[in-house]
Amino acid sequence: MQHVKLLLAEDDKPLGMILKAFFDSKGFSTTICSNGEEALQALGASPFDLCITDIMMPVMDGLTLAKQIKTLQPSMPIVFLSAKKDQETILDAFKIGADDYVTKPFSMDELLMRVKAIHRRCSMPSSQTSVFHLGDFVFDAPRHLLTKGNEVKKLTSKEADLLLMLCENMGNTLQRSKALKTIWEEENYLNARSMDVYITKLRKYFKEDPNVDILNVHGVGFKLVLK
Repeated sequence: MQHVKLLLAEDDKPLGMILKAFFDSKGFSTTICSNGEEALQALGASPFDLCITDIMMPVMDGLTLAKQIKTLQPSMPIVFLSAKKDQETILDAFKIGADDYVTKPFSMDELLMRVKAIHRRCSMPSSQTSVFHLGDFVFDAPRHLLTKGNEVKKLTSKEADLLLMLCENMGNTLQRSKALKTIWEEENYLNARSMDVYITKLRKYFKEDPNVDILNVHGVGFKLVLK
C-alpha cells in the first residue's frame, strides 16, 4: 500500500512518533497532530485518505474531531485508538461514524491490518451495495455492524471483509484463493486455517436464523445462501 495519506491525532508524543515511524515504514504518508484542533487545521490544508485519532486529547477531543471530519468529509474513514473501553464511549464513536475502534494497549501489526482493510474497503466504487438484508439480519458493511432486531454486533475487520465478499457473491461460490489474496493478501496454509476460523465465527452469528447458511464447496470455497 503506497501513497496513502494518514492523519494521526495523538497527544502522547512518544506513542505518536512510534506510530508515525511504523506507518511511514509501511508505505503511508503520515501527518501527526497533538490534538483535534491541529488535526482539523491539517485537514483544511491538505486532503487525507484516513484518520486515526485518540479520544482523550487537549483543546479538542477525538469524538469532537470525528464529528467535524464527518461534516467536512463524510466518506473519510476514521479509526479510534483509545484507552477508553467503556461501552458508552465505544457506542458514541460508532454513532458518529467510526469505521473501527481499537483499545490501548494494542498490537501494531493488528492495527496496520485493520487500517489496510478499511482503506481497501472504502476504496471500492461507491456504486457497490454496502447494506445487505440476510434473513432476520442486516449487515452494514462500511460500519462492520450485524443487526438482528435490537441486537447489534460489531464485527472485526476481517469478519466484515469476509462477510462482504460472501454477500457480493450471494448464491455463488466465493473461491478460497480469491478471499485469501484479497483479505489476507497471501495464500498460505496459516492464512487458510485462519479463514476457516472466521467462517466458523460467521456461522455462529447466523445460527439463530435457519434461513441463512454458509456452505462449504469442497475444494473450492464457500457459498452464502438464503433459504
